[in-house]
Amino acid sequence: MSTMLHGCFADTDYFEVRSGRGLDYGVWVTTPPNYESGVGEVPVVYVLDGNWTVGLTAPLIVTQHDPMQRIKPYIQVSVGYAGEEAAEWASLRNRDLVPPGEPVAQEFLDAVELGVRTGAMSREQADAHVAELRDTRADEFLGFLTSELHHRIERDYGTAEGGHGLFGYSYGGLFSLYAWLAGASLFESVGAGSPGVASADSRIFEQIEALGERSARLHLTVNDRELLGEVPIYQNLAKNAATVLHMLTSRGAAVSGEVLRETHVTGLQSSFLSYLRACRAV
Repeated sequence: MSTMLHGCFADTDYFEVRSGRGLDYGVWVTTPPNYESGVGEVPVVYVLDGNWTVGLTAPLIVTQHDPMQRIKPYIQVSVGYAGEEAAEWASLRNRDLVPPGEPVAQEFLDAVELGVRTGAMSREQADAHVAELRDTRADEFLGFLTSELHHRIERDYGTAEGGHGLFGYSYGGLFSLYAWLAGASLFESVGAGSPGVASADSRIFEQIEALGERSARLHLTVNDRELLGEVPIYQNLAKNAATVLHMLTSRGAAVSGEVLRETHVTGLQSSFLSYLRACRAV
């Protein structure tokens, strides 16, 4: 990492890795202040959508030294896309973060079309965005995180054997929820911020119906302006997230939730902080 960028993202390494499927990923590893590998093993928190999230979440590593509310030590591993593909991260994430067979909500398609009409995206970008939703592979991406990437992080950074976490927002939150429901044993706590459960026919509800015991802690957040605003896709996310929370609590699951005073776009950092406070506070 350049000297200038290292000044912005202290204690952060960057590398690129090719998965067993031949897909390239960019990985940012942010270690706690004054961390020395092998001196006191520290668990990992994996954060999705690294191309977007690393700048808003990695600096919060300093919460581990907050005298008013300390957070347990962790190494943050932010996972995104590398090379020329990095510019297309907003589309590629659909492939990796959405569960197989997840229906595409009409409200989502309407939001994409609105983006084209308002100039927020080109027709080519919109088509690529939707195309990735026709063959979604969250199961394979979960396998990459737990069976490939984690072994490298464990080897290179001398991490703890347990106590690891996962955080995702929007479609990343959908992935986090999917991973928790799938019983991914690597993660002892999971944060799902405004999870992208966009359809009432989501596969997530099938997973909940088939849910067995889960010892891992799940923390779910939504934003009040999603629910109270006038954007249908965000209204759906918030309502469905509330339904997910109610279904899980009625089954006695280890789940907590918080409503944040944010929009869908501004809620990322607040959601990550909420996860840290709920699941990783000293």
